[in-house]
Amino acid sequence: MPCRDPDGPERCEVRGCPTVSDTPRSRRRRRIGTWPAVGLTVAVLVAANLVMHRWSGLFGLVTAVVVSVLLLGVLRWAGGTWVDAGLAPGTLAGGARWALALIGLVGVVYLAGALLPATSTLFEDRRYDGMKGTELMMRVLVLVPVGTVLVEEIAFRGVLYGLVCRARGAVWATAVSSLLFGLWHVLPSLHLATAKPALTTVFGDSALGAALAVLSAVLFTAAAGVVFCELRRRSGSLLAPMGLHWAVNALGYLVGFLLR
Repeated sequence: MPCRDPDGPERCEVRGCPTVSDTPRSRRRRRIGTWPAVGLTVAVLVAANLVMHRWSGLFGLVTAVVVSVLLLGVLRWAGGTWVDAGLAPGTLAGGARWALALIGLVGVVYLAGALLPATSTLFEDRRYDGMKGTELMMRVLVLVPVGTVLVEEIAFRGVLYGLVCRARGAVWATAVSSLLFGLWHVLPSLHLATAKPALTTVFGDSALGAALAVLSAVLFTAAAGVVFCELRRRSGSLLAPMGLHWAVNALGYLVGFLLR
């Protein structure tokens, strides 16, 4: 993604960001600084997290789409481009190849995990009790790709990563994006210890156990965010982490449903 550094393009290359020349036209378009744009992005995400935790279904999907468009608008307001967001047309074909390969890899790993008695219990989840096939397909084909993958990848590996990388480089972009990605999962993890039997065995069903489960979820998703950011950096495309993100969530739902 482009890195417009006042110290020159050479420093941008050291930081791990692709370089472009900062033309007078691009400077005229920049109406907000990088860090105010980061702050605005975080504020939008805090509000979206609260709204999407409280209301799901169609309203949650609409919120995810609106937030995604709004955050891309913030990036544009800060002088960003499709390259900054990981959505440049020239990177989409390569990103799609990465995504398909990663989906296949996750499918193989999940299949092996489901077939092995020692690991099959990890897929058990009480939230699947009573779930119908139509609801599963709704989650796999709509709720996960739109309500989860789209908004989270645009927010964390697209807008936040692109903004911070221009200012501080890929390492800082990965750290900031991944930390905030972990914190994004606090609310969805509040009942995780009681929903998954494998985690209940580890953490118990006490308040302390619930808190430890949330902390573990935050740390785990922050680490996952580092992997997603590295995929974004190596592929140059947001489609690569999108593919892995969808596969981990959607195929996890599918395997858990089949192992009820």
